[in-house]
Amino acid sequence: MRELLSDLRDWHTAGTPFALATVVAVRGSAPRAPGAVMAVSATGAVAGSVSGGCVESDVYEVAAEALSTGRTLLRTYGISDDEAFGVGLTCGGTIEVLVRPYVEESDRAALRELLGTIAAGEPVALATVVSGAAPAGAHRTVLAGRAAGSLGDEGLDAAATDDARGLLAQGVTGTTRYGAHGERRMQDVTVFVQAYAPAPRMLVFGAIDHAAATARIGSFLGYRVTVCDARPVFATRERFPTADEVVCAWPHTYLESTPVDARTVICVLTHDPKFDVPLLAAALRTPAAYIGVMGSRRTHADRTARLREAGVGEAELARLASPVGLDLGARTPEETAVSIAAEIVQHRWGGTGRPLGELAGAIHHARVPGT
Repeated sequence: MRELLSDLRDWHTAGTPFALATVVAVRGSAPRAPGAVMAVSATGAVAGSVSGGCVESDVYEVAAEALSTGRTLLRTYGISDDEAFGVGLTCGGTIEVLVRPYVEESDRAALRELLGTIAAGEPVALATVVSGAAPAGAHRTVLAGRAAGSLGDEGLDAAATDDARGLLAQGVTGTTRYGAHGERRMQDVTVFVQAYAPAPRMLVFGAIDHAAATARIGSFLGYRVTVCDARPVFATRERFPTADEVVCAWPHTYLESTPVDARTVICVLTHDPKFDVPLLAAALRTPAAYIGVMGSRRTHADRTARLREAGVGEAELARLASPVGLDLGARTPEETAVSIAAEIVQHRWGGTGRPLGELAGAIHHARVPGT
């Protein structure tokens, strides 16, 4: 939904009705995960994607029908050999897409509030009835301390709210099932919970050209990017226009004072011992998902020796991705940033880093536990 914020706000401002098509279930291989969204306005404009192109044309027609009738519609798209180039998924999977119209002003106002909450970076979840003994498309917005909207039954609201808060705490989008009045271990109502946790952080240390390129690709990947350097002449907004934050401070001092969680990625591009050693010692005490460090193999060996002298253990040293990045033969700062980003994605999803053409089996990896 984040990538649609600008378009949806424009349609809201213009008073234009629209429909949201959301992937609510995936079986087998599919190009987009649950939660992928495509929006279609009453004027025919399109934003977002639910399949990367496989079924968008049909979803567009379903959205037009939903806008015309005011009804929420559920569609399933799959594949068989004779329909590979018709309406279906050529990747071999199956997806379910829920298409909900936003025609009434009350519905659009509720979504406008949700979009504002997402834009502000406040954790929020949207629980929507997909099918069963409750009104299809009914939804409830769930925040840490309050909830708004109804799924059609108080008991169902209570159960879905509890589960939505649990999924939101984990930053996980998923499907839950209940009885008609919220009873557990029943299958009468299917509810899709889309969690909008704040964007994960990317902390880039070292205000060099490679950092500018890394900051750009980090923003592209959906991270909230901070660039930090102790040198005021280099740590400037002009040098890093795409970063969300530019900080002039000693790197280890800043790191020790800023929030770091299990989704945070840290890129240390300074390759200067007076910065690197205290910074990495601090970084290895955090739960960061990834800690990448730039430098040659000689620099890495020297840095590792210095960290051992500083009391860092072997288990902690094993967490370092150093030298940083995958072996792509990168030369320029931009190519190096692609290499770093590729390693971050590989680490997150458990990929091999090898060409897909050399491998067999599933293309899309399951999420690595804890990432």
